[in-house]
Amino acid sequence: MAPDLPPNPLDLSGAWTALADPDRVGERDAWFSANRPGDDILLPGSAQTQGIGEAPTIDTPWVGAVTDHPFFSDERYARYRTPDDFRVPFWLQPERVYVGWIWYLRRIEIGPEHADTPLDLALERVHWESTVWIDGERIGSDRSLSAPHRFRVPALAAGEHTIAIRVDNSMIVDVGTNAHSVSDHTQGGWNGILGEMTLTPVSLLRLGPLELHPDIDARSVRVRATITADSLAGGRGTLALAARPLGDAPAPDPIEVPVVVEAERFTRGRETTSARVEATLPLGESARLWDEFDPFLYELTARLRPEGGTVPASVRSAEFGLRRVEAVGTQIAVNGRAVFLRGALECCVFPDTGYPPVDVEAWERIFRTCRDFGLNHLRFHSWCPPEAAFRAADRCGIYLQVEAPIWANQGAAIGEGGDVDGFLYAETERILVEYGSHPSFLLMAHGNEPREGPDVPFLERWVSFARHRDPRRLYTTAGGWPRLAVSDFDCIPDPRIQAWGEGMGSRINARPPETVTDYAAFVDGAERPIVTHESGQWCAYPNLREIDKYTGLMRAKNYEIARDFLDDAGMLAQADDMLHASGRLQVMAYKEEVESLLRTSGFGGVQLLGLSDFPGQGTAPVGVLDAFWEEKGYVTAAEFSRFFGPTVPLALLERRTWAASDDLVADVKVAHFGPRDLAGAISWRLVDEAGRELGSGMLEPGTIERGNARVYGSIRVSLAGVRVATRARLVIAVEAPGVVAENDWEIWVYPAVSPEGNGTLVTRSADEALAALAEGRRVLLVPRADDLRSPVVFGFSPVFWNTSWTSGQPPHTLGILCDPAHPAFARFPTDPHTNWQWWELLHDATALHLAGPAVDMRPVVQAIDSWFDARRLGLVVEARVGEGRLMVCTPDVVTDLDERLVARQLRASLEGYLASDAFDPETSLAPEEVRALLAGRLEG
Repeated sequence: MAPDLPPNPLDLSGAWTALADPDRVGERDAWFSANRPGDDILLPGSAQTQGIGEAPTIDTPWVGAVTDHPFFSDERYARYRTPDDFRVPFWLQPERVYVGWIWYLRRIEIGPEHADTPLDLALERVHWESTVWIDGERIGSDRSLSAPHRFRVPALAAGEHTIAIRVDNSMIVDVGTNAHSVSDHTQGGWNGILGEMTLTPVSLLRLGPLELHPDIDARSVRVRATITADSLAGGRGTLALAARPLGDAPAPDPIEVPVVVEAERFTRGRETTSARVEATLPLGESARLWDEFDPFLYELTARLRPEGGTVPASVRSAEFGLRRVEAVGTQIAVNGRAVFLRGALECCVFPDTGYPPVDVEAWERIFRTCRDFGLNHLRFHSWCPPEAAFRAADRCGIYLQVEAPIWANQGAAIGEGGDVDGFLYAETERILVEYGSHPSFLLMAHGNEPREGPDVPFLERWVSFARHRDPRRLYTTAGGWPRLAVSDFDCIPDPRIQAWGEGMGSRINARPPETVTDYAAFVDGAERPIVTHESGQWCAYPNLREIDKYTGLMRAKNYEIARDFLDDAGMLAQADDMLHASGRLQVMAYKEEVESLLRTSGFGGVQLLGLSDFPGQGTAPVGVLDAFWEEKGYVTAAEFSRFFGPTVPLALLERRTWAASDDLVADVKVAHFGPRDLAGAISWRLVDEAGRELGSGMLEPGTIERGNARVYGSIRVSLAGVRVATRARLVIAVEAPGVVAENDWEIWVYPAVSPEGNGTLVTRSADEALAALAEGRRVLLVPRADDLRSPVVFGFSPVFWNTSWTSGQPPHTLGILCDPAHPAFARFPTDPHTNWQWWELLHDATALHLAGPAVDMRPVVQAIDSWFDARRLGLVVEARVGEGRLMVCTPDVVTDLDERLVARQLRASLEGYLASDAFDPETSLAPEEVRALLAGRLEG
């Protein structure tokens, strides 16, 4: 009988010698066989993290597009362009950069158990072309950004041998300078080998990779494999298949299948021949399915025993789950049940190392964080993660969208017959072979955002090829576009509440807030599921306390620049407040972004950009988590998952602000995409800030159905009892056995108020204001927008992506900052940050640039400028002007106050403040300085 198991692989991890070869002379000079001095290095690992390379400079040839940025010309950046203090604002900056050849050499000992038989050399996660020599003989080259590099090594005699691996991390194929597989925007251009490095003896009759096709209806798995043998001898044996449940389930009976690989009569120079084998392994009627709620796994072991002789068995194993994914109408269904993909992007941002982890534990931390925040989905933008990520996603129940490592745009192009075309097909095949059996691998795209016109025929062929090659998942052309009939689902930018380039015309900036809008028109016209591409992109101010966390290869020099600019403006002490205020606005925007989609019956899902920050492409802190997947302090997982979980109550409110004479009315939906219908109840309550209940009730109890189409009832609350301006919270809860899902919405109620008539002059004219100030009066100046000039475009929403990468797309600001305890707000309930009631005031408001004599002014309402400019901006400011006292309020608190409840209430509060002893401005301005402030000409 043959031995049951082959010898263990020879582990090549450990100490190596690294030889940098920037001039590419090593092959000519036979470095692969010479004993040359070099750097001691540990593999797996990267060269840059171990000190190889040079510090970046202004002349560093980065991989990644840089938009026209003042970094290269603005005097403010001059200090960062010097060799002694070089810092870039575009992305995280590596301590060392190196592009080109590096040789890795060491001596290895081949023992008797590995001698005199061919060997398989596996190198996991190489960046990104490798060439191998053993004892001076060239074995071959391989290239892949997605899958392990593999080499067949001829039999070696027992004893010591020299192995040399040359790794080239230059742009081997033009996959696109911004592709996250290669770009300095994200992981950077590391050089090295990260994961498994092994030499494994090759059996004469051996198994190829296993391809596992589950059948949920038959509760079985179809096993496909290639059996390889010597071309002249062929081979016979028995393939034993056994599945072991990784949890509480009965173990199915194993099966055995005879295997025959016929010898070839004419080898035509081939050393091996092969045969394809397929067999179905029943798992039993009670076999458990895999999905996000029950990520149940099996481990399949295939053992190929040769017939007779003493050749060891060839053994392979793989984990798999019983699941089926399909497009059913406009939704994606897993195991026959519609899902709503609640996703975000993973863009290969790993600051400590500059490269992705290859251990399961690191990925489980990320995926469990995703689950805590309500996600069930992650998209890998223009890159494919390592094996460990798939295994972790399998265990955590995360649905993955994987992409080939390509962003062929902005210079690169697919479909033109270049090397990238063949590379895409090769990478697709590698990805499907290596990772195709993982149940978490639900979706695939060719890459990100190609050209929409010329690339269409090529992408149509690619989708057809991939689907035919492996029907175990759904395919789409690309992340972003084009939208083609060949795709199983569309991953497109629309619909969302602000599109790229939409600026002040977007729904969030141009239309009053409500929670009714949905995207039924998109679903009605859709032929396939839509998963929105890169939704959100709402920025918060950089977390400057985060800088100290960057202790590895990648440093937050971009954040250091932002810190310096804020310090130069005298506002560094406000950094935490700006982070928190902009962060709360960011969360509000994401909540409405998500709920708009959840309100849309039959919608497929959403991919936020993102849950974690993207520190490249000009620096885009769009995440509620930082680049380390850790909280920033302004929202918790528990709060975020209230509107981004499997069961989300939804209130359909036609507005956010109400008169005390109104009845608050709202329909109630539930976006429920849990494992089953719920037998439960829906309760609601409306409470004010003091916790007093303004109303409560229960909707008719019954079944809460899966989906989001049904309205379960209406809420009506009389607000007549509200006597003072009040912020209240509408809370809706779903209560069922084992499930409590709650969501909430803030509303504001304003009773009627009358002008104070206290002698304060309220005017829109600067001339009238200055004349009254000269008489020592108190003045509330509400200038018309046309009479103001500002260096920024102020909007309600925060910055979209960032103002650098979008060439100044408005708005340029990140909301407001104020002190709710300030006496100016005694009759106007507010947060320290923007909230929905401010929309009426901030729409079309202008931010004043507080420079020169106003530079130390503390605005009553401050606008938060982009971190690229960090100017002190004010919306409501106050100053002494001679013997008079002036407040300038750029939000309109004069026009149509019978209809504009919020403006009416703020005006009443401001007038009360101006009439009080508390109105005592610290800053003094001359009349001509007031005019200059309004005209945007106040200079330091």
